[in-house]
Amino acid sequence: MSYLSREEMLAVIGKPDDSWLSQRDHTLFLLMYNTGARVSEIIGVKVGDVVLDEGSACVHLRGKGRKQRSVPLWRSTAKTIRAWLKVNPEFQPTSPLFPNRNGHAMTRANVALRLTLATGNAAGTCPSLAKRHVSPHTVRHATAMHLLQAGVDISVIALWLGHESPITTHHYVEADLNMKERALARLHEPQTGIQRYRAPDSLINFLKAL
Repeated sequence: MSYLSREEMLAVIGKPDDSWLSQRDHTLFLLMYNTGARVSEIIGVKVGDVVLDEGSACVHLRGKGRKQRSVPLWRSTAKTIRAWLKVNPEFQPTSPLFPNRNGHAMTRANVALRLTLATGNAAGTCPSLAKRHVSPHTVRHATAMHLLQAGVDISVIALWLGHESPITTHHYVEADLNMKERALARLHEPQTGIQRYRAPDSLINFLKAL
């Protein structure tokens, strides 16, 4: 299972410049990481699906079978989305939150391409990304793994990702255990043999004198 470390993920999200594309992509990748959304869910988000109220910011996602779930937003994500909406005052509640240059919702291929370009740019400051193929699903995996490693209950992660069954989410547990086993294998196993205890002469003489 391919996923990014937190450092790699933050490098891909990056810091936007003043261009429209850069700000859109930054907001897009941040929301993808925050929510762990499928690419089909993220490109389907409308402006009206985002709630930016202080203390209860969230986004409504439509998953498989048109099932809807709500995912809370970090303060940084909500702040970034507010800034993005200010750049685009013409957006209506029914407008796609992440349009292409023609105003239509981005396609899966478009998101994948922008993510590949962002990964290539991020490799300059994060060399471990140089040979990585990062897809939208890689970001979804990263969200799940980071939640798991932070101690979030697997049933909560299943709800977060929109899994129909927690059994699907168990793949992340198995991947996490495999990763830890590989790390453990790199360590030198300590000697497990129990050495025979030999009492010092002072203790033996004391016991003889009893």
